[in-house]
Formats: sequence, C-alpha cells, structure tokens
Amino acid sequence: MALRLYDSRAQRLEDFTPLIPGEARVYVCGPTVQSSPHIGHLRSALVYDQLRRWLGESGLRVVLVRNVTDIDDKVLVNAVPPEPWWALAYRTELEFTSAYNRLGILPPSYEPRATASIPQMQELIVRLIDRGHAYVAEDGSGDVYFEVRSWPQYGALTHQSVEQMADAADGEPRAKRDPADFALWKGRKQGEPDSAVWESPWGEGRPGWHIECSAMSLRYLGESFDIHGGGLDLRFPHHENELAQSTAAGLEFARLWMHNGLVTVDGQKMSKSLGNSVFAADMLAAARPIVVRYLLGQAHYRSTIDVHDGSLDEAAAAVERIESFLDRAARRLDGTRFAAEAEEVALPDAFVAAMDDDLAVPQALGVLHETIRAGNAAVDADDPSAVAVALGAVRRMTGVLGIDPAADTWSEAGADPARAALETLVESLLAARVTARADRDFTTADRIRNDLAAAGVRIEDTPSGAHWSIDGQ
Repeated sequence: MALRLYDSRAQRLEDFTPLIPGEARVYVCGPTVQSSPHIGHLRSALVYDQLRRWLGESGLRVVLVRNVTDIDDKVLVNAVPPEPWWALAYRTELEFTSAYNRLGILPPSYEPRATASIPQMQELIVRLIDRGHAYVAEDGSGDVYFEVRSWPQYGALTHQSVEQMADAADGEPRAKRDPADFALWKGRKQGEPDSAVWESPWGEGRPGWHIECSAMSLRYLGESFDIHGGGLDLRFPHHENELAQSTAAGLEFARLWMHNGLVTVDGQKMSKSLGNSVFAADMLAAARPIVVRYLLGQAHYRSTIDVHDGSLDEAAAAVERIESFLDRAARRLDGTRFAAEAEEVALPDAFVAAMDDDLAVPQALGVLHETIRAGNAAVDADDPSAVAVALGAVRRMTGVLGIDPAADTWSEAGADPARAALETLVESLLAARVTARADRDFTTADRIRNDLAAAGVRIEDTPSGAHWSIDGQ
C-alpha cells in the first residue's frame, strides 16, 4: 500500500507521489511570535514532525520549511516599551524553539523569518499588480490589496463563494474595491516604529500576513512543492488567500493541502476570553516531555484532541508500559545471541499499513501496544526468540513515532523529578532487602517486598538481580 494523505482542497484521500522522485518538499505555517506557545502550537508542530519522520522512513529525502512570522499587527501591539517589537519576536521565537526541542520535534530544513524575505514579497506583489490581480489604494495610504473578484478560482480551498466569506479585516474598508479584498502591503500608520517599516514602490510600509508565506515558500521550495500544512484554523482566510495570490501570480504552488485538528480543554476551544489556554511551559512542567509528546501525538492528526483532568496520567501510564517492556525484554536478552536478532527486526506490516493510511497514528499505537502485550507474554513464557521479535519491533515503532524512551532527546530534556525521587527510594529499599536476605533476615526482606507491593511497586527477582516496575504497567 502506497502512502495516502487527505487533501483538504480535494476533500479526499490521494496517493502521495512526490513532484521530484525520492524527495518530499513540505511547507508548514509556523508561529506568529507574538506571545508564548500553547499546546495547540505544539500539537501542530508535532503533527508535521510525525509526517516528516514517516516520509523519511519511507525512503524520501525530506525538505521541510517552517516559517516564523516575526512582523505582524499582533507583534506590534503586544510589544510593551521598553522592549521593542523585534526583541519580543525573538524572545518568543526562542520559547517556541525550546518547546519544540523538548518534545523531540526535529528542526526544519529551513526556518526563515518573514523579515528576511521582504524583497521577495515585494516582487510577488509587483507581479500581481502587473497581472491585474492587485491594486494600490487610491486614498494615499500606500496600502496594496489583492482583488479577490479578479481571480475566479478564489475560494477553491474552502469551497465557498465570495458572498459567503467574512470581510477581510486587515485594512481600511474605504480603501478597498470590495470588503473581501485583503492586504498585500500595509502603508505606514501613525505611531508605528521606524524599525517596523520598509521602503517599497508604494511608499514605506510592511507586508500583509498572507503574502509572507507565498514569498517564503517560493524562495525556499520553488514555484511548486508537494505539501502545504498548518492548523485547521488557518484554512480561512490565511491559506485560502495564500492559494489565491500564488496561483494568480502564475505559480502552481502546493499540490496537496494538509490541516491538523485543534486542541480543546474540557471540551471548550482555548481562548483568551475564557482564560483556559494551556501554555507549553506549564504542561512541560507538569509531566515529562515524552509524556506530553505521547498525549499530543496519539490522536489522528485531523481530529480534535481534548485535554482534561487525567489526560497526562493516562499518557504517562502508556509511556511507562512501553518503558517497562523495553527494560524487561532487554534484561532477558542481555548476553544472549537473541539481542543481536532484535536489531534486525522490521516494522510490523500492520504498523506500516496504518501509517500509510493518512498517518493513522491511533491504529499504529494499537499495533505498538499489542506487540508489547505479546512481548511481555513471551518474557513470562521464557521464549527469548519471541522476545527479540517484539523488542525489535517496539524499538522500531517508537523510533518512528518519536517516543523511544532511550532516545537522546529525552535524557537531554531532563528527567522527571518525581520519577527520579521514586527511583532513589526504591533502589535504596531494594539494596536493604538484598542485605537482609544475605543476613538471612527474611522477615525484614519480606516486609520490604510487601511494603513496596502495597505502594504499587512490583518486584521481579531474576538471575541478574531484583528489578522493579509500577504494578500493572
């Protein structure tokens, strides 16, 4: 089965055939660095990290571009003196990068900032004016607008007519020929800092939001590329406008569109008005990064994820089941010929089929956990050959999904303090138990074992010593 992905524009699954054989070229709308990242930002970046990893696992060289919108109305509004807007943007960008790194999200091939591509944006605007799809406002403001009714295909992405669309709110209505026309260039406004304007053929100003991504994707990926991705909330107006201005300028642009679902909190959309936003820093402080990655990456990318009380505990339990099996299986095979056999195991066919089916991660995780159950049964039955098969498969699957507990990512992200404290206490008690048994003080040894069992810690005595795990995981 070849990889099939859901094309938001065509509204159906499509076979993925790269434009350039052996290479996948992907553009993802990155953050507008106006304020700290929340878990919705993490979920979106994680989705395209899963895509990137699977494309690479499928044998493709992946070129992934994820931009940073560092000049925007909201960036200017949120900059509070004495911090200039560009300092706010950079500080916030570092927060995003730190959160991405802690979640094991691979860095993009290129991560351009909008402010580094102003000339390319102006060139694209000139092309649109020359083709009759854009105009300079007649009020002397220096604004330039895309004329949506000049492009019959406008609305092709979201399948709606201009009459059905909300008016564009990124410019002065009196300067537009139609309320739906959107800004390509914004003339300088009173009170805006000198550092936030650039010279242009239409006077000092700065780019509109939508033209930024069209120019950067053209600059880094060319006139046509394979996949354009982003959050569902970007379909309209951002992606609709990107598609219109790019194709009106004569570019083929993206061949397939992907949109990831949003994150809700207790069934409600995150919003400032509700005060229910969950920020990345808070969630990463509440749980190990690998647990947060599991939580935000376990659903199908097109579905909504609801975060509620208990979500992190459920994800932590799943991660601990993975860790427990990997530890048990590795101990059983240590020093045997079967350890090498585990390294040769291929991905299970069912896992490959799930990932090829529009990145069906829930089904892929089902294969992972079923393999863990079979592997634990093989350990209990002392069947090292079956243990090796399960261990190798689990290592391969967790590697593809970015949740391999042994990956350097998680050691670099920092250990969970609660887990570290628990390990210290349990290991101390196990050492005391070993001493008691050596002294034939079996009463003390049994008491230690029973106390640990009452606390939910299971002890497994093996030829290589006693090992522990959280009971039921």
